Amino acid sequence: MLNKLSALFKSNKPDPEQLYLEEHHIQFEEGKGYIVAGAVLNETLAARLAYLSNRRLQSFDDLQALYNTAMIINEKIDLEIANQRYAAHLGNTEENLLAFKQIVKLLNDYYRNFKRARK
Repeated sequence: MLNKLSALFKSNKPDPEQLYLEEHHIQFEEGKGYIVAGAVLNETLAARLAYLSNRRLQSFDDLQALYNTAMIINEKIDLEIANQRYAAHLGNTEENLLAFKQIVKLLNDYYRNFKRARK
């Protein structure tokens, strides 16, 4: 009986993956994809993702592909910031490129720490 009660209380404790998602305001909804801090990434940042990934990615749905392409994305962001030449058609600025870089980092950390280990 004691084991059943302790198991019940253990199951109510959120796991590290759930804590990470809550802490960083990350959600996933079928049909929409990943949502970070209320922004649906596939709707708001897909064009920027395609541009910064050299057209390798069109959406944020595949975290493994995002993880594998992150180096290219980060290099392109750093290059735009260093040169102060931003893609005007995407509305790139230093501020929103750094925010984009942070979103990619959050999703990559989530993939590396919780998703990749399960495969």
